[in-house]
This record gives sequence, structure tokens and C-alpha cells, in this order.
Amino acid sequence: MKFHIIKNIVLFLFLAIVFNGCTETYPLITSRYEEVIVVEATLTNELKKQEIKITKTAKFEDEGYLTESGAQVFITDDAGNQYDFVENSEKYVSSTEFRATPNTKYQLHINTKDGRSFESSAETLTAINPIQSVEAKVEQKDNVNGVSIKVNSFDAAHSSNYYRYEYEETYKVVAPKWTLTKAVWDPNGFIVYMPNLTDTKTCYASGKNYDLLLANTNNLTEDKVDFLVRFISDQNYIITTRYSILVKQYIESLEAFNYYSTLKKISGSESIVSPNQPGFLLGNLKSVKNPNDKIAGYFDVCSVSTERIYFNYADLFPGKKPPPYVTDCKEFCYAVEPFVPDPCTHYGGPGDDLAAERIKYFSGMGGRTFWVEPPCGDCTTIASNIKPTFWTD
Repeated sequence: MKFHIIKNIVLFLFLAIVFNGCTETYPLITSRYEEVIVVEATLTNELKKQEIKITKTAKFEDEGYLTESGAQVFITDDAGNQYDFVENSEKYVSSTEFRATPNTKYQLHINTKDGRSFESSAETLTAINPIQSVEAKVEQKDNVNGVSIKVNSFDAAHSSNYYRYEYEETYKVVAPKWTLTKAVWDPNGFIVYMPNLTDTKTCYASGKNYDLLLANTNNLTEDKVDFLVRFISDQNYIITTRYSILVKQYIESLEAFNYYSTLKKISGSESIVSPNQPGFLLGNLKSVKNPNDKIAGYFDVCSVSTERIYFNYADLFPGKKPPPYVTDCKEFCYAVEPFVPDPCTHYGGPGDDLAAERIKYFSGMGGRTFWVEPPCGDCTTIASNIKPTFWTD
């Protein structure tokens, strides 16, 4: 599970501690601080090294989140097994691969290096219900034309009911002004032309959802999901060439769904300084030794299903002009000598600040050199030129 939910929990806790009973909105410096352990842990039925993230609240003026390092972290089950986790790059990763299995109770245990102990309630794996399909359709949403990406799921037994979704998107970026030859300044102040690197033409960029995406079929006659996980305007450059999305469907328990729903409602407030100040949001974690030791978050044991799709812009919008690029790719003409005729409107050399910020390429026309903004001639300025292992064209 990705750890973007942590930011919602930390913001919520900050509001509960700092603004509780406070009517003034400034100064934005913590006048009262109480450390709270924040846990994000999802154990799934995937056979893999499971991951847990443990942080702690920081003061408002601090930058970033504080990692709870040096803790002893492990999961036990009612069959007597123990799965140990080791600290690795600001998270805790299980020493061995394992997965949650049906009809087994799991419990998370955390012992911090300063002597505090926490544990979760015993949780069991939710119903297993694979995604039926993920589809991309040309539709209109809020009077905007674009692509709706919907996930479809069905449980004839009506045993799933509560769903949470995540997605990871990847898209190809092709520099529209990439050329075979580029121009650079040499140490003597002359323009030198050389072959351009081919690995700056095509790149790949990625993104993910930061909102809690929840669906509930409990009150429907069928446990059937047709859920919009992503809408992309047809003017968004990320679908210009080829786009892929990996959708993850988690089947949640009622308790977990209620927790995420409450968290979404609170973190979705338009103003962080609200007259409705929240209290402490309890999950399924508690202190073992001292009830005054606070812990937030949720130990989630749920089944997961994934589905990846690809599409090309030309397939969904045949004959239509592609979306505008991420930046204006207007060409600027520079010349070292002022007698070079129009359309060159700028003259300069290595000390020309504007020229130094441009990606250069040679037009081959009368000694003129044309320049464009960096992303237009070199895709590595906005993305990675490493092709993902899963990518297919």
C-alpha cells in the first residue's frame, strides 16, 4: 500500500492537538505539542514482503514527517506464527514473504525504542473478489471532455460490500522539439554542434492518487461496482502519446471502511482552521502499557486485486489534435553575430542568461540556432528516460 494516507492522519492529529479550543488563527507556530505515533499498515493476500510505515506527529513549523526509527515491529497470527519486520528506507519491511490467508487472525505489535508498546486488535482477511475489468471511455464530466477510467466488480455472494481503490499511472513523454543535432557553447564562446543523445527524446513519468477512493454497495440490491477512479481531460498532456494505469481494489471490513470514510470526511475540509474542530480519531491500535501513549492509524487486513490497462490518444480520439505540451515550445532564434538577418530577434553568447536556460538545437539555416524551453528538447528535465519493466507499446 502506498503511504499517502499518512499525510491526512498527521494533518488531522495536528488540528486536534493545536486548534482544539483555540479561536485565533495565528501565529502558525505550535504552542502545544503532543507526540502521537502514526501507523499505516495494510496486510494483503499477495505473497510478498509486506510493508508498514510508522511515523510520529511533528510540530507545524517542522519540515516533513518524523520517522519512528529503531522500533521492534512484528505480526502474529492465531496459528502461532510470528512475522518480523526490519527497518528499511523509512519504513518497516517483513524479513520474509508471506500473505494473509482466510480464517486466520492477525495482530500487529510495535515496541518503540523508548519503551512504549502498542498492538492492534485481531483482524481477519476480508472476502476475495477480483476486479472484473478496468475500462477507459471517452466521456464528459462537469462539462469537460476527457477519458473516464472505471473499475467494474461483482460479488454474487454480496460479501464484499466495502471497497477502497488506489491507482498508479504511467505515461510516455516524447520531447516535441528533439533533434538529431544540438548546439552548445564551447569554452571560447562559440557555438559547437554535436549529435544529440537519443535517450533524451522518449521518457516515462508516473503519478498516483492522493485521495481516499471509497465505494459502498451495502445498500444496493447487488454487490456490483462501476466506480470512476480517474478522469483525465482531453487537454491533459499526460495522455498525448500512450498512457497506462494500474488499479488496485481493496475489499475492506466495515470497521476499516468507517475509519477511512471518517478520515476522508475530516481531511476533505476546505479550511484547516475550521469552527468544527475534530477530536482524536481512534483506529484499531492501542497502547499496551500506558493508556496515555497515543497511537493513530489502522492495521488493515484485506484482499487486493489489481488490473492494468493501456491506451493511445489516437485510439480514443482519432484525427483529433493532441493536447498541448506541458510547456510552450515556442522557438527562439539566436545568433552570435548581429548581422544575421531576421527572424533572429536575440543575439548573444555564453553569458546570455536566457540562452543558457534553453535547450539548443541546430536548424541548419544560415547559421541560425533555434532554442526552446528545456522540456521541449530534452524529456529528462520532466521525466525519466528509464523504460518501466512492465511497459508495453
